[in-house]
Amino acid sequence: MSRPVTVVGGGLAGSEAAWQLASRGFDVKLHEMRPVVSTPAHKTDRLAELVCSNTFKSTELTNAHGLLKAEMRLLGSIILEAADAARVQAGSALAVDRDVFSSTVSDRIAAEPRVNVVRGEVSSLEAPCVIATGPLTSDKLAEAIRARLGVGALAFYDAIAPIVARESIDDSVVFRASRYGKETMDGADDVGAYLNCPMSREQYEAFLDALISADQYHGHEFDEVPYFEGCMPVEVMASRGPDTLRFGPLKPVGLRDPRTGRDAYAVVQLRQEDRGGRMWNLVGFQTRLRIPEQQRVLRMIPGLEQAEFLRYGSIHRNSYLNSPGALSAHLSTRDDPTILFAGQITGVEGYTESSATGLLAGINLARLLNGDEPVIPPPTTMLGALYRYVREADPAHFQPMNANFGLLDDLGEKIRDKKKKRELFAERALRELQAWIEANDVREALVSRA
Repeated sequence: MSRPVTVVGGGLAGSEAAWQLASRGFDVKLHEMRPVVSTPAHKTDRLAELVCSNTFKSTELTNAHGLLKAEMRLLGSIILEAADAARVQAGSALAVDRDVFSSTVSDRIAAEPRVNVVRGEVSSLEAPCVIATGPLTSDKLAEAIRARLGVGALAFYDAIAPIVARESIDDSVVFRASRYGKETMDGADDVGAYLNCPMSREQYEAFLDALISADQYHGHEFDEVPYFEGCMPVEVMASRGPDTLRFGPLKPVGLRDPRTGRDAYAVVQLRQEDRGGRMWNLVGFQTRLRIPEQQRVLRMIPGLEQAEFLRYGSIHRNSYLNSPGALSAHLSTRDDPTILFAGQITGVEGYTESSATGLLAGINLARLLNGDEPVIPPPTTMLGALYRYVREADPAHFQPMNANFGLLDDLGEKIRDKKKKRELFAERALRELQAWIEANDVREALVSRA
């Protein structure tokens, strides 16, 4: 072997990437800046410390996170092995004892002779490497990333609007149109690019009251960020006056309902999020409402009474790349395929999603160093679909995404039973992932362990 491979960041994604590389025979320098440089969130110097929640969410195959875990198990995830060892009772959710979990990961990495954990801050990008520094990327490294990828490639503020499933939107209420017929996308047809939810005055005022009085989330101190006018929480806008939203994101002008021939008092617009039109974003609805409140209040919007939320809104500090505009298909810099990124910095949300991208980054960097091409699972798998979203999303509107069934390719047949449909999604995903693993010798590349 040549000089060691570098992995920057000892969180979930970095630990997983380092393990996958070592398991394929590579010597790895795993850089973790703690405790030399601390963060506002972490309390220990252990690898894979969980700072927000102790749950990796569902293990059921009819849940998107459960399916992603099943895929990761097929690929040999150390993070899930450690989570299983630290599991506490939480029904079908994979919840862990945080101390046991991080200690397990730290101990296994420390016992791996091919991994050398180096403490201290990294301030440059040197190939070959995996950068997995998460939402709290240090200022020096962030500057190096910006210099390499471009000034607009790295964001430090995350204002996310909810996304709902298209099939859960009531077509008898919403109508398709673009404001004055001008707000169209490339390739859009004459009916317009947006779904519009018209509100009467009574509906708008009831919605406004519920929005203003709803319970809001307040996170860690490091997560408290100033609000900018361009990404103001919708509940903050609502509190500024009864007409603020009507002259902002809910303005009804230029959106006459073709079925009534009248302008609504207010209109909530939804913008298509994916190429297949299965996920729709509530325009201007970045929010800090708690999840149960988002469910309750946003379902007061006409046409969204039965909305299925694929992603909830949030506003928090987050360092992440505009990956579709800055990175390659396997999430490397475009000028060097051996400088890869993984974890939340790529624009995925959640423990499981971050770990999964670290796993694939480790696999792909090992392949590249062995002279093989990088590979990505098919978009019929949850991991492959996440990568496709990060690669193909509109750079002008890119926001982080969590695992959800709206990302997957359709089954090609109409199935009304949601549980049955998700069972079929899972069966297809695991079948096709296994075929992909065999076709690309993904597991065969592992070094036998004494």
